[in-house]
Amino acid sequence: MSSEPHIFFSDVNERQGSFLRRTMLLGGATVIGGIALVGRLAQLQIFQAEEYATLATKNQFNFRLVPPPRGLIKDRNGVVVAGNRPSFRVLVVRDETKDLDQTLDLLGQLLPDTLERRRTIIREVNAAPRFSPVPVKSDLSWEEFSKVNLHAAELPGVMADMNEARYYPFGGAYAHLVGYVAKVSDRDVKAIRDKGEEPPSILFNPGFRIGRQGLEKALDQDLRGVAGGNRVEVDARGRVVAEDAAGSRPAVQGSEVVLTIDNDVQQRALEVFGEEAGSCVVMDIRNGDILAMVSSPSFDPNLFVSGVPSSVYRALADYERRPLTDKALSGTFAPGSTFKPIVGLAAMKRGVDPSRRIVCNGSFYLGRRFACLGRHGAVDLRGAIKASCNVYFMTLATEMGPDAIAETARDMGFGQTYDIGIPGQRAGLVPDREWRRKNPVRGDGKWYPGETPSYGIGQGALTVNALQLAVYTSRIANGAKAVTPRLVKSIGGVEQQGGAFADLPFAPDLLKVLRDGMEAVTAAGGTGFRNSQLGLGAVRMAGKTGTAQARNYGAGSRKGAGRPWSQKDHNLFIAYAPTDNPRYAVSVIVQHGGLGGGTAGAPRAREVMKVALLKDPEIRARIEQAGFEAPEDAGAREAEARGAADPIEAPTVEPVAPPPPEVAG
Repeated sequence: MSSEPHIFFSDVNERQGSFLRRTMLLGGATVIGGIALVGRLAQLQIFQAEEYATLATKNQFNFRLVPPPRGLIKDRNGVVVAGNRPSFRVLVVRDETKDLDQTLDLLGQLLPDTLERRRTIIREVNAAPRFSPVPVKSDLSWEEFSKVNLHAAELPGVMADMNEARYYPFGGAYAHLVGYVAKVSDRDVKAIRDKGEEPPSILFNPGFRIGRQGLEKALDQDLRGVAGGNRVEVDARGRVVAEDAAGSRPAVQGSEVVLTIDNDVQQRALEVFGEEAGSCVVMDIRNGDILAMVSSPSFDPNLFVSGVPSSVYRALADYERRPLTDKALSGTFAPGSTFKPIVGLAAMKRGVDPSRRIVCNGSFYLGRRFACLGRHGAVDLRGAIKASCNVYFMTLATEMGPDAIAETARDMGFGQTYDIGIPGQRAGLVPDREWRRKNPVRGDGKWYPGETPSYGIGQGALTVNALQLAVYTSRIANGAKAVTPRLVKSIGGVEQQGGAFADLPFAPDLLKVLRDGMEAVTAAGGTGFRNSQLGLGAVRMAGKTGTAQARNYGAGSRKGAGRPWSQKDHNLFIAYAPTDNPRYAVSVIVQHGGLGGGTAGAPRAREVMKVALLKDPEIRARIEQAGFEAPEDAGAREAEARGAADPIEAPTVEPVAPPPPEVAG
């Protein structure tokens, strides 16, 4: 049975017409598709050729940021106190390792200390961008560097190279002042984003470091520099196959910062403390330049550059003498008898004759007995400063009241912070009646008369720091200008000018009375005579001793022998030199020194002052012209002097206000 066609055409022409229509449709579609294809090829190869060539190049080449060398920090004489040095390091690229855990196991056999940081390393490697090298260990020894290179074939994704690391050549001498750098943390990035800004790409580079404390933090933007970049050719998986030197951009080093600090004075200031805790500041009274500012005990900032082990950090943080705290700026203490010249100045400003004599029989009575460790008889202001007579200054303070004392204290530099480029300063406290109203005791905002005698001898709620003491001493020695401190001399070659000093609101002859009294302190019979002699011929030092009570002793003895360190008194000494033409001022605080300010503070101030004086060309020439040769080392005399204790000037009763805090933080 034959099959019949499903479509029937009535004639041949109809069948041919149908075939032609289908041929035309298919042909037209083919032509249109060809035209579209040719047009698209023309668009890609002619009109958009440059755009796609650029995209192809971007896929072929990557631009990898290179951290810039950090700017140098130097002292006033060009000595580098924060610099950069070559450092061997080992890095891991996660995407080039077959098994990260296995790679770290093998690496741990070569560098055992990486096993202690294994978790941290894994976290940092996993957080890094793809194919980005992550430093695993820095400061490799040559032996360690050689081991890693020798076993390179067995360590896929591991490489060793040399980079520049931040370095602090004088260790703890500048730990608090200059600070240190550390890895960028998530908090750093979040802080930038919280300001509505986008973090720079360089912050995500695993090898980049950011200023974490001191000037490194305050001047981070200046010291940071401009990141460079290496143009590298990569394969389809993102691995580097070649470098394009012509397309790379060198990094630009950060700005150089020059300080007013003198490295020799700075180092000596830390040395004299030994194991003691405290602070020292040296200032030029003519221009406010800070020659030294140290806090003791200190720590080695180099430990923090690559990441300090938690056990080391914990040991530093838990040590009772607080090496991580900057005692020069954030450590606040009662000034003790170093504050007495303020009370005398306040009284003279209100018309009290400095020749007026007040009789000291060893006690001052105002509701109860306040002791004066000595019977000084009838003394005037100069004599009262020399003998550090409590009765004299308690009498003046009671007559004036707290507001007059507070006004003069602020005029002389207390109760404020200074723009020296370092954050974290504490202003301390200069109390007055208004402060008491805002800070009542058990709901009572009244200033009671019984609080004033302690205030008059630098105790009570009054607290200051070492920088303020140096400013105060500089203003006394200058005699006319309200000197303010300066720490940064220049940034990137641009001089950082300090503002013109305002005039002090006191007649020069009033400040001369204070200087006369301070010169008598270091003369025969003064409380600081024994340990304040410079041994530089006619170049002499004037000063004022102080001992600040740290706790209530009740009826017991205040002598430090046998007491725990934290229960001993604080010792203070302020001084300027030369007495006949003042140039430099120094303040020393020995925390819980346990001895009088003339015994614990004065010998340290003396040794630091000697370095400052001998480095001054004019003063050294003066000494040499007089035919005097300065001794090279007075360390033995200092050790001998520390064996004896001078009289303590502070009272034996607790002030009405709570005792001052030992150290902020």
